[in-house]
Amino acid sequence: MFTQIWLLPISLLIVATIIAFPLSRYMAWIMDGGYKPLPVMNWFEKCIDGGPQDWKRYIISLLVFNTTLFIFGYLILSLQPLMPLNPDGKTLLSPSTIFHSVASFMTNTDLQHYSGDQHLSNFSQIFFAITNLFVSAAIGLSVLTAIIRSLRSDASCGNFFLDIWRVVVYMFIPAALIFGLIFLQQGSPMTLKSSYQVSTLEAGSMGTTDKGEVKQQTIVVGPVAAFEAIKMLGTNGGGFYGMNSAHPFENPTAISNFFNTLAMMIFPFALVFMYGRMLKQMKHSYVIFSVMLLCMAGTIAWSVYFDTQKPNPGLTSHPERTFNFPSKADQQGKTSITVPMMPSLPVDQHLGNLEGKEIRFGTSAGATFAAITTDVTCGAVNAEADSLNPVAGLSPMVGMWLNCFFGGKGVGMINMLLFIIIGIFLAGMMVGRSPEYLGKKIGGREVKLAILALLVHPFMILLPTGLFSAIPWGLNAISNPGAHGFSQMLYQFSSASANNGSAFDGLGVTYGFYNNPNPAPEAIFWDIATGLVIIFSRFLPIIAPLAMAAFLGQKKSSPFGLGTLRVDTMTFGVLLLGTIVIIGALLFLPAAALGPLAEHFGPMPFGG
Repeated sequence: MFTQIWLLPISLLIVATIIAFPLSRYMAWIMDGGYKPLPVMNWFEKCIDGGPQDWKRYIISLLVFNTTLFIFGYLILSLQPLMPLNPDGKTLLSPSTIFHSVASFMTNTDLQHYSGDQHLSNFSQIFFAITNLFVSAAIGLSVLTAIIRSLRSDASCGNFFLDIWRVVVYMFIPAALIFGLIFLQQGSPMTLKSSYQVSTLEAGSMGTTDKGEVKQQTIVVGPVAAFEAIKMLGTNGGGFYGMNSAHPFENPTAISNFFNTLAMMIFPFALVFMYGRMLKQMKHSYVIFSVMLLCMAGTIAWSVYFDTQKPNPGLTSHPERTFNFPSKADQQGKTSITVPMMPSLPVDQHLGNLEGKEIRFGTSAGATFAAITTDVTCGAVNAEADSLNPVAGLSPMVGMWLNCFFGGKGVGMINMLLFIIIGIFLAGMMVGRSPEYLGKKIGGREVKLAILALLVHPFMILLPTGLFSAIPWGLNAISNPGAHGFSQMLYQFSSASANNGSAFDGLGVTYGFYNNPNPAPEAIFWDIATGLVIIFSRFLPIIAPLAMAAFLGQKKSSPFGLGTLRVDTMTFGVLLLGTIVIIGALLFLPAAALGPLAEHFGPMPFGG
């Protein structure tokens, strides 16, 4: 049983760590320009290289580039009915869904309020989705590289457009080719054809037409293998199909599931070591990596233990229970709710909670994937996150809330840098010494920028969640009352703010095509609200750290002394871990108590 449950997560952590060492060396070599490009590549690189940029010009280039991506994406989806590769005649999505989808894919979030197989043509899948999967994933890695150059006091942050080129051409395309071939060999389709009409084994199982003719089954296909490869490698997460990585075409076998999961881990793992190599602080990166790995292993163990090793509470027996709570309406100042006894259902649950799981991947694959996909801000799913046992669902939420357990490409390391700066500052204040990082003194300006970048995230989660919990926009959209309904809304905004993209499905957030006669009534409000959260939570937390690193890099290095806090020791690792846990608990524990914890501990007065 131990091997059946724990072999998959343990082997994934080991293999990803092993790959991270050579991959990080290659990535540092590429981003430092140590390679010699082919003549054609060299000519193109000279064309896009506008010269060295300081942090302000780098940010301006980033914002202009993303604005162009937004306009390009909006045009592609708006013109979908007129574009080729659309033999099924897919029409126009609603304007709010287009806005949300473009904002989501532009920012590497890929939170989908549509189903790709139902709503997008192959032209849109290729030129909107796949294009963004490559380019948006490169932005965070490029910004991290600019931050590294600033911290080591380079003359410039580099050139944004050249950095994007290097990431896409020399990292993502070769890796996507390798993984795409693996997925193709395992059974993922790779074609420009849109669909097949096939007769089912049982005639009439798909129903009949008005004329009484037997309907055929429509099997949607497309360039799935290519989509799946960069979706996972870029920690994008948006699915070609609505079922995402649980679909047998996106993820056909247990082997493809292993490589799916591994693909979303290797770049985030390698980036930590790339950070150390480019700064020539490898011991420091080992400490950071150890803290991240410990946190990731903890979320995986939590998810697997409370979901794979525990039964589904909805299928087990419960005795009659009475809950007392304060009430001003009652003369005695309190009232009670009695929950009747519930007998167990005749379901064998020795394999744990199997609701919403794909057993072809293995019993613990769903819980493992759920934890990892939020730890690295990927957002792909190979099981129904909404079906996790209540307290197991806390694990992916924690991954999104803290957003630094490796995180996405570059952004996770940037978020960890914020915790590093704040942790060093607090430690310096406690011992009465000016805090330093990499020999540079941390001043008030750097701390303010770090705190600003850190607080944007909880603000963009908790404020809209509280608002939607109190108004019909949220209450009419949830599919479950009480604590679980609150968790659905909390998860949605957490996913949007963390640029993750996964969801507790069940919210009424899909409008669909513009001519849809029965859209989800609150879909427009969710499209706009989460779209705005996605945009603000993407750019503010990467602009402020880049400015912080630039200011820090401009300072003179201080001589190392006995009172200097070393950043390559176990003591620093404990300090960093404590900073993450304490700040995360202060920011999100109340929300967790109202959602997953309240659902786990039983019915609550507000509707459970």
